Amino acid sequence: MMTFAAILQLLVALAFVSIPLVRHRFGGSAKADAEAELRRQGVPVTVLAENKLSFDASGHETAVPLTVAGVMLVVATLNLLANPWGETLTWVFQSIVLAGNVLIVYSNLTAAKSVQAAFKRKGDPMLQRIDVRALLKAAEKGFPAWVWVLQNVRNVVVFAGSALALVAVAVA
Repeated sequence: MMTFAAILQLLVALAFVSIPLVRHRFGGSAKADAEAELRRQGVPVTVLAENKLSFDASGHETAVPLTVAGVMLVVATLNLLANPWGETLTWVFQSIVLAGNVLIVYSNLTAAKSVQAAFKRKGDPMLQRIDVRALLKAAEKGFPAWVWVLQNVRNVVVFAGSALALVAVAVA
């Protein structure tokens, strides 16, 4: 069962690596589309950088997924080696990954609302007049349609893989 858990953890690691790879490859296109939408709205494109809105693989958009992938790789290796720490660390980190992915999905589903709220808190009239939904929709067009499928597959792999890895450890 620990080998099964390890295979699932390797799949979860790959799922997390896909995030910065896609953002690195297509983030520039998404940014260009977002900037075009801002110009259409009569807003300076500098608001993206000034408010730390990016669509590429910079900063935490790479660091967090690669860290998760690295942790999953270490735990999977321990499980493949039948090291007793593998079981313990699976309980800890697989639970964190499961909860973290819930937050990721929630963040994705409420992105427009949270960006609007952040802009409102700044009190800048220029930010408050941005149609955030149109901005984010424009940015999404910078990514190929298959990225939506990949995102859903990634979520299934992370949720199901994490749950099944925990079950595998429980019955081991």
